[in-house]
Amino acid sequence: MMFLKSKFQLQQLPAHYLQAAINGVIPQENGILQSDYGGETIPGPAFDPSHPASAPAPSSSSAFRPVMPSRQIVERQPRMLDFRVEYRDRNVDVVLEDSCTVGEIKQILENELQIPVSKMLLKGWKTGDVEDSTVLKSLHLPKNNSLYVLTPDLPPPSSSSHAGALQESLNQNFMLIITHREVQREYNLNFSGSSTIQEVKRNVYDLTSIPVRHQLWEGWPTSATDDSMCLAESGLSYPCHRLTVGRRSSPVQTREQSEEQSTDVHMVSDSDGDDFEDASEFGVDDGEVFGMASSALRKSPMMPENAENEGDALLQFTAEFSSRYGDCHPVFFIGSLEAAFQEAFYVKARDRKLLAIYLHHDESVLTNVFCSQMLCAESIVSYLSQNFITWAWDLTKDANRARFLTMCNRHFGSVVAQTIRTQKTDQFPLFLIIMGKRSSNEVLNVIQGNTTVDELMMRLMAAMEIFTAQQQEDIKDEDEREARENVKREQDEAYRLSLEADRAKREAHEREMAEQFRLEQIRKEQEEEREAIRLSLEQALPPEPKEENAEPVSKLRIRTPSGEFLERRFLASNKLQIVFDFVASKGFPWDEFKLLSTFPRRDVTQLDPNKSLLEVKLFPQETLFLEAKE
Repeated sequence: MMFLKSKFQLQQLPAHYLQAAINGVIPQENGILQSDYGGETIPGPAFDPSHPASAPAPSSSSAFRPVMPSRQIVERQPRMLDFRVEYRDRNVDVVLEDSCTVGEIKQILENELQIPVSKMLLKGWKTGDVEDSTVLKSLHLPKNNSLYVLTPDLPPPSSSSHAGALQESLNQNFMLIITHREVQREYNLNFSGSSTIQEVKRNVYDLTSIPVRHQLWEGWPTSATDDSMCLAESGLSYPCHRLTVGRRSSPVQTREQSEEQSTDVHMVSDSDGDDFEDASEFGVDDGEVFGMASSALRKSPMMPENAENEGDALLQFTAEFSSRYGDCHPVFFIGSLEAAFQEAFYVKARDRKLLAIYLHHDESVLTNVFCSQMLCAESIVSYLSQNFITWAWDLTKDANRARFLTMCNRHFGSVVAQTIRTQKTDQFPLFLIIMGKRSSNEVLNVIQGNTTVDELMMRLMAAMEIFTAQQQEDIKDEDEREARENVKREQDEAYRLSLEADRAKREAHEREMAEQFRLEQIRKEQEEEREAIRLSLEQALPPEPKEENAEPVSKLRIRTPSGEFLERRFLASNKLQIVFDFVASKGFPWDEFKLLSTFPRRDVTQLDPNKSLLEVKLFPQETLFLEAKE
């Protein structure tokens, strides 16, 4: 769960942060800006104006440091760096050479943002804070960079635009850089401005396993006085804000400790959220906590009592389960237990699956946590959907309990039914793993509700290993049986078709040999004819003029489809037909190939062959290429 949620949050990072991270490890070539979408490169030093941002910016501007063109070619071209600088609701694009200093960036920003350099803090450098005199080349920066400006000495925007600014902040994304104090690990989490502080703390709980009530925070602004406050109005620094979280040393505090920690807002969270796992540390009986939670969630019975149709009962069970614990849950089989057996066991061996029977009990103190945190975990849901048929039943009502025990006794025997009958209420919910083994059904495992996600996954995987081994044996037996049944029929069919197949093969071979001989004869005749034409054209060509000739000479370079080049000099007064004859003498007749020029692109074979090379603008030199006609 922690991994999946962290991955989800990382996917919401602004595109330019991801771009900056990628450019930090992949060297950029001079003058090439890598597209954010990975498939296109955009030449030139200018910053891509279509650079996607995680939130719309009301205004943006661009500032460019002018670069004087060099009068002569030097050995090393200056490397251009692109900077996207964010300040409140504005984005400024700055492009300059890597030989410039940090101070020159600030001077450009002073003109664009109307902020004095002395009041400006330029943040976002990978190496930490840098001096204004630092040369950009010494920082070894990638081509694209993202920075942001802080102005702690300047007053906030006027109150008249506070409502509009707040609305814009709600649409912006905040990057929270959260350090886990105990393990010295840093998380970069992206939240929208409309997210609440409570949502941040619950996400941190998923990442660090520190319950919300035990989280000890540092770094929240003094204006963040309520966990229900959204990030946009909490006073966080935009776009990045650093926080530190740790685990409170003791769940019980003295009054003096509470007074000391009250000086730092949100140092210790008072949220009681959904952290039921530590209720015993505060002297609260587990039954009271889980009983209250289950009572609060329970709006209607999971399953009607004395339901005549098991399919209708399962439909209500699935709908009520979704309303309580969300849509991310195992796909429960809708139908009777016998139908579930048919779906899981009575198919081909390759298509068989394990049957997982979930037994629910609303009065158990473990039910709420097991359903919400274990059974609805994405890893468990995915594994069950791929490898199991999941069937469910509610044992809360005595009539439904008795009905299931009757089904259990019929399908699994009295031992399994007695095992379930003797289970205490607080040992529910139960998870039965059933494997169909030839003519009987075997209960591989009975998993009680007092487990963890990792333990549940390991027990599911262990059952899957046993099932896989049995399935391989069943597949082998099934294949052997089918093979034996098919042997006689295949032998008879093979014998009947053998003579006919041999005769057809022989006739086909004779026809193929005759056709190959005919085609070979035609090919030889065509080659002889083409070779005769080629020789006659080659002999008819005028001699190649020398480079130093009294008449104008045109030098043509012709690329063949194989990549080779044909080079020859012609008199500028020669007709275009002579070029065609030269190309044909090299094995490329004009009726099979067309001769194309590059700039501008044109089909030379469509021109008048009686015009001179000078008239068709193939002078003094030209590169052409041959292309086969369709």
